[in-house]
Amino acid sequence: MVDFSYRLHTRTAGTDIGKTHHHCVVLNAEGERLLSRRVLNDEPELLALLADVLALDVDVVWAVNVADGMAALWISVLLNHGQRLVYIPGLAVNRASAGYRGMGKTDAKDATVIADQARMRRDLTVLRSDDEQAIELRVLTSRRADLNADRTRRINRLRGQLTSIFPAFERVLDLTNVGPLILLTGYQAPSALRRTGGKRLVTWLRNRSVRSPEALAEAALEAAERQHTAVPGEKITAQVIHTLAKEVMSLNEQISEIDKLIAARFRDHELAEVISSMPGIGPLLGAEFLAATAGDMSRYGTADRLASLAGVAPVPRDSGTISGNLHRPRRYHRGLQRVFYTSALISIRSCGDSRRFYERKRAEGERHTQAVLALARRRVNVLWALIRDGQCYQAHLPVTATA
Repeated sequence: MVDFSYRLHTRTAGTDIGKTHHHCVVLNAEGERLLSRRVLNDEPELLALLADVLALDVDVVWAVNVADGMAALWISVLLNHGQRLVYIPGLAVNRASAGYRGMGKTDAKDATVIADQARMRRDLTVLRSDDEQAIELRVLTSRRADLNADRTRRINRLRGQLTSIFPAFERVLDLTNVGPLILLTGYQAPSALRRTGGKRLVTWLRNRSVRSPEALAEAALEAAERQHTAVPGEKITAQVIHTLAKEVMSLNEQISEIDKLIAARFRDHELAEVISSMPGIGPLLGAEFLAATAGDMSRYGTADRLASLAGVAPVPRDSGTISGNLHRPRRYHRGLQRVFYTSALISIRSCGDSRRFYERKRAEGERHTQAVLALARRRVNVLWALIRDGQCYQAHLPVTATA
């Protein structure tokens, strides 16, 4: 949400965030530097900096170029002391730096740019304290994203190793299912599968609670019969495949456990019933929405601004006589876009209204992605209205008009 409350005479303090140290620069209303200091990312040092800046003027607007992670302690210190804090993205700082004198890049210069931009601009995002539930969901969903990325990397490595010694086997295995992974913990090469035979392989899989062991065993043995050549390095590669399969199974278990935690935390939130009433939004997507927005729509002012942040509202790129040139935005919150785009895809299959809207857009000549994005944009308005009014979704619910 845009904050117009601070005035021109206000001091602005820009902080260039670093992992171990931050650099803070304070400017007056004319842009003159009043203070420049490098401080350790440690509470006593940060409190001392806060006291020194407030000694210059109690009316200060603080600005940072990082809104989480290594800036979390500094942001918490400022917000806990009732300070006004705005956020300017690092990309905006880098682009603005080109308009300042000097070709070099230093933390002091970046902090000066941050403070000067906060001094001149009135459209910067105001940072606020989030409730504990939103923070917990942010931590859990971030952890899940990391685990999912790790699983994807290991599956890709597993496929690469398996292709190098037994390509026919790799083609018939769906490594997103647990059964093929269990099979790979015991058998990796065609010769081993042929020696075992069909009956023993089915028994081995059934003893490990693999679903449809007969079909999996048949596909594995058919692949084994197609290759009788032993590839150099087969034994050591088979060991690597065994290890990777175990790691993927372990990651599957970790993701399953964190999904339970996310679902439990999401259901405890006061907006859970409203958000999950939207077709296509379950506990995971709902948790990601709350992690990104804290459920506070007043931060964005209008549904249009939320749609722009989520990257589902086209932006114009007009020039000269060219007008109406709309494109997808280059800067947007990828987590929010995933929520609205993925839920729109799901709702096409589960909601008649969404399906009809999608089909109408396709009939108008829009491509699949364009039609889904149009649906996602429409759903932003619906979800905004639901949260504003505190009511659950109903079919044919009126949608607020966009500007």
